[in-house]
Amino acid sequence: MEKTFGMIKPDAVERNLVGKILARIEAEGFKLVALRRIQMSKAQAEGFYAVHRQRPFFNDLTTYMSSGPALLMVLERENAILEWRNLMGATNPKDAAPGTLRKEFAIDIEKNSLHGSDAPETAAFEIPYFFSQTEIIS
Repeated sequence: MEKTFGMIKPDAVERNLVGKILARIEAEGFKLVALRRIQMSKAQAEGFYAVHRQRPFFNDLTTYMSSGPALLMVLERENAILEWRNLMGATNPKDAAPGTLRKEFAIDIEKNSLHGSDAPETAAFEIPYFFSQTEIIS
């Protein structure tokens, strides 16, 4: 079994989509092994997205990510990273396939409702950024 990090971003939390998104996640065979609702500080968002620090969208991204509550998740299943990416859909919802969460729920490329680790190395950074080992219950 593989674990990955997922996040329901502030735009989706604000629009009361958490229940619908969690239901889809479980229906697709993911086990929710850790959950936490937080509002990131600007510093937390900057640390989490540090890989994008030199990108022109970094300030807008970290401002948005610290603008309201988000739901943090550790998801588990076979091929969790790839399957979560497939369920989320393309980063830009205009390019997302029908039936994906971003196609259904995202507003635009910035407010795309969800985040997910894109590789095992990314998950290895992102999961412990927010969760200790004792909080992850398989």
